[in-house]
Amino acid sequence: MSEIFGIPTQALFGQLLIGLINGSFYALLSLGLAVIFGLLNIINFAHGAQYMMGAFCAWFLLNKLGLSYWWALAITPIVVGATGVVIERLMLSRLYKLDHLYGFLLTFGVAVVIQGLFRHEFGSTGLPYAIPKALEGGQNLGFMFLPNYRAWVIAVSLTVCIGTWFMIEKTKLGSYLRAATENRELVQAFGVNVPRMVTLTYGFGVALAAFAGVMAAPIYSVSPLMGADLIIVVFAVVVIGGMGSIMGSIVTGFMLGLLEGLTKVFYPEASNTVIFIVMAIVLMFRPAGLFGAQR
Repeated sequence: MSEIFGIPTQALFGQLLIGLINGSFYALLSLGLAVIFGLLNIINFAHGAQYMMGAFCAWFLLNKLGLSYWWALAITPIVVGATGVVIERLMLSRLYKLDHLYGFLLTFGVAVVIQGLFRHEFGSTGLPYAIPKALEGGQNLGFMFLPNYRAWVIAVSLTVCIGTWFMIEKTKLGSYLRAATENRELVQAFGVNVPRMVTLTYGFGVALAAFAGVMAAPIYSVSPLMGADLIIVVFAVVVIGGMGSIMGSIVTGFMLGLLEGLTKVFYPEASNTVIFIVMAIVLMFRPAGLFGAQR
């Protein structure tokens, strides 16, 4: 068996693949957080709970309604995103003139309530969700075995991330969104319904979290705590990339997933903390994050 730096090739690439998978979810979730913070100035701590809702919605559609994974990918972001629209209209819209801390505390409370309700209904034990038949099996690349579903997750995550970046940075709609964060009155003067645009933007960020939840369901157990376990890491990714930076969230998400995978190979004891060590270093030398604008 060939080795690289004394590590068997299959073990090294296997951990890198796991890191890339984790990075795909870091990127998708931190992208949703960045969209919401960058355009609404809301620190959405409920993002992890909304990711969990996406996984549970997919599980419900399969086990109660008999709808496949492919239907779940289409329906779940709409359903969970609609709950985000309700939260924004009923709660968050009242806080925009206050400090960011109020939005953070409100969404923290929302997350606790949602997780408590799901835990009461389903318990803490993870529920299985089968890989769709079309994506079962894998490819033998010679140096490693690549499961089809994991390759699908990486490809779709990259596509969604780049598509979202393009929409916000390169389209007329994105320019309206960015302009509304700087001067809401001026954008409204052009006939744009800014409150509706803000509501739909929050719903879109929530839909991204739900989409990631559906993608994660066949890999991880569907559990009420799956979002709580991930949200702290995702916040660290957003801070490292730069709060509100779309490209920063995408690049940092994948980069830190790979770094985590490499750490598991060479120094497993630090694999759970390496992201937070990087965050501390970045905050010391570049507080705005790697891709954030210095003020």
